Amino acid sequence: MIQKQPLLGLTLPELQEIVKQLSMPAFTAKQIASWLYDKKVKSIDEMTNLSLKHRSLLNEIYEVGAHAPVEAMRSIDGTIKYLYQVGENHFVEAVYIPDGERATLCVSSQVGCKMNCKFCMTGKQGFAINLSANQILNQIISLPECNQLTNVVMMGMGEPLDNYDNVMRFLEIVGSRDSLNIGYRHISLSTCGLVDKIDRLANENYPITLSISLHACCDEDRSRIMPINNAWNIDKLLDACKRYFDKTGRRISFEYTLISGENDSVEQAKKLAHLIKKYFGSRPVHVNLIPLNHVDERQFSAGSREDVKRFCDTLNALHVNATVRRRLGPDIDASCGQLRHKASANK
Repeated sequence: MIQKQPLLGLTLPELQEIVKQLSMPAFTAKQIASWLYDKKVKSIDEMTNLSLKHRSLLNEIYEVGAHAPVEAMRSIDGTIKYLYQVGENHFVEAVYIPDGERATLCVSSQVGCKMNCKFCMTGKQGFAINLSANQILNQIISLPECNQLTNVVMMGMGEPLDNYDNVMRFLEIVGSRDSLNIGYRHISLSTCGLVDKIDRLANENYPITLSISLHACCDEDRSRIMPINNAWNIDKLLDACKRYFDKTGRRISFEYTLISGENDSVEQAKKLAHLIKKYFGSRPVHVNLIPLNHVDERQFSAGSREDVKRFCDTLNALHVNATVRRRLGPDIDASCGQLRHKASANK
């Protein structure tokens, strides 16, 4: 049996090459792109403005490649965590977050993760595979609420910049006028700090928001909870962030998970403010404070609301723009650091 190739995840020039090889009219490529990315069909047979002959030709080699989520967990706050099957034995999670006029989808880029940040559940399960652009796009295309989406954040399972080529293809398609046409300024990408890839990203001309998982203000503390710091320390990381801003003009966002007794004291807030001012001066930055989300398999604990407020107030008093991220989907383990796939163990 021939393994059919997915059309979802192909660019318009690639679709144009396919219709040329199959001796179809050139305009057919735009029709296929519209069916894939605008109408979001699930099968080639639904492409009704293509002739039966042309649909049959496509069906011999290709499939749409869109697959609905296999499970949904709904929170009392409206957040929905979707489980997608990838191949025969792998699963990833995506989280839909409605918030007034905004509707955000947090997508995954890998099955598991190599980075092993000590407060994150995804890292504990190890790394399995990189997701293809098709598999990342599928989390959007097959989302029941797809047409309500206003924002996409690459903050789910995996390290996006460790899957660089597939993520760049995803960004090309998701922002293209011939595809999903989601504005790049409505897309955020989070990285733990792969400096060489940050420099590459700065040259890609995608005006997305770059979010840096910082989580500590000195190398000793950061290396203890984030092994990536042994390869790219804070000095190298923040220099790369400064270069990224100078190249793109896009404000950097720093994610800082507050862990009781590790990095949440007032003194550490002052050190964080000093660090940011040292590297960024008057450049605009934002610190996104994340109260630690509980993970049974990790030994860290969250501080009190008062501790979180005190840390945030200290940063703002020192003229560093900081806010506290609202916790979403706590009853379905949908928050930062909690994504895991339990389905594999049941197969």
